[in-house]
Amino acid sequence: MIETAKNFIIPTEITSIIYTLEKSGYEAYLIGGCVRDLLLGRVPKDWDITTNAIPEKIIPLFQKTFYENTFGTVAIVNESAIDNTLRIVEVTPYRLESVYSDFRHPNEVKFSTKLEDDLKRRDFTINAIAMSLSKGAIKDIVDLYGGIKDIKDRNIGTVGNPIDRFNEDALRMIRAVRLATELGFTINIDTKMAIQSHRKLLNKISIERIREELIKIIMSKEPKKGLELLEETRLLQIIVPELPKAKGIEQNQAHAYDVWEHLLRTLQHSADKEWPVEIRLSALFHDISKPETRRFSRETNQYTFYGHEVVGSHVTRTILERLKFPSKTIEKVTKLVRWHMFFSDTETITLSAVRRMVSNVGVDNIWDLMNIRICDRIGTGRPKANPYRLRKYKAMIEEALRDPVSVSMLKTDGKHLMEVTHETPGPKIGFILHALLEEVLDNPNLNTSEYLDKKAMELAKLPIKELETLGKIAKEKKEEKDIENISEIRKKYHVS
Repeated sequence: MIETAKNFIIPTEITSIIYTLEKSGYEAYLIGGCVRDLLLGRVPKDWDITTNAIPEKIIPLFQKTFYENTFGTVAIVNESAIDNTLRIVEVTPYRLESVYSDFRHPNEVKFSTKLEDDLKRRDFTINAIAMSLSKGAIKDIVDLYGGIKDIKDRNIGTVGNPIDRFNEDALRMIRAVRLATELGFTINIDTKMAIQSHRKLLNKISIERIREELIKIIMSKEPKKGLELLEETRLLQIIVPELPKAKGIEQNQAHAYDVWEHLLRTLQHSADKEWPVEIRLSALFHDISKPETRRFSRETNQYTFYGHEVVGSHVTRTILERLKFPSKTIEKVTKLVRWHMFFSDTETITLSAVRRMVSNVGVDNIWDLMNIRICDRIGTGRPKANPYRLRKYKAMIEEALRDPVSVSMLKTDGKHLMEVTHETPGPKIGFILHALLEEVLDNPNLNTSEYLDKKAMELAKLPIKELETLGKIAKEKKEEKDIENISEIRKKYHVS
């Protein structure tokens, strides 16, 4: 593991900061998540350095810094760095911390001259490993709390007593779950029991910080495992108490799993597809109200969940507002939850119904709604093949979204033609519009205001019977074009 880290080339932006501090007579170590990632053979998402220099000594050593932190962190700015993770590197003095009366921040911070003091205040053993460098390579590793062993064992454990760590900063409880989810680790038994017994401390933390950790879990590669771990540690009952109610809620024969398992599998498929947070949230909450809407039908001998999508959209809005998600996210997710039941039977859905659905959810959301449908289907436990029904849905959506072949395509309209031709309202204007459409269908380049005005004046001089004939020809050509377009769409999706 250490050899894996030694093979990693440390960026010059990092080595130069450490060299500058050491050249000035100070100690400097890589610390925290970047060391953990290096030992795991991962590219660090950010770089943190700790030193025995205090902020007033750090700032003069570098060309550009900013320091607005009561905890001593100085941000070193590397404006020339191409990689965004290297543009700002945080350097923090060794610290000693007092009690945490707000369960989030220490009441007082004192700077220390000992690396050991800084390591003992860290949250988890895997983040309490320090690494020194020499000439751009790893020189030494300081591991006082068994972090390397925990990395090897793929284990999350706190530095010292977990109850002490969680009383200092209650957000660490959900961070333990997030790290376990992202890294594929387990949480050791003492740490897990401390989370379960002290979970209510999470109520002391701002909802925004909790939301950000929850998003990271949902946006991980294995959100299903993350949600299961949140439920196992009883944190989910604090964050989203509506979700655990889905456990043990049996469904009808179309589903192989209860509502809880179905929701998690639906979410997981959205993650497998690497879809954005709005789709993942919609997948997680789409059946959130099945528990309260479930009824048993003696006629069919099955459960029904009538109206669960309507109730669910309101419950989803309540959850997202409570977690203070952006209003744009709330609107989209609640809309997708509300309409996720639209797709039922291709034999009964009409094209006009599809058009109304596009109107309900918006053109920008219709394909996301389709993706929710796909996730929903996979979450039932059915095969992953792309069935005819899904292809038919897609074809109908594309058909509903296509630009209709009509006089509205023209760069003119009836009112304008009457001004140009001096004709009064009547059938003649309609015949002229359709005659113009015929020409544009043959040659789209003719669809300009200048050409259409000139052609309209020529057509207006023709007898009305001749114009009517031209209009009929145009309508027939329009219908042929419609059939051709629809045929191409259905051919694309291999449906009839």
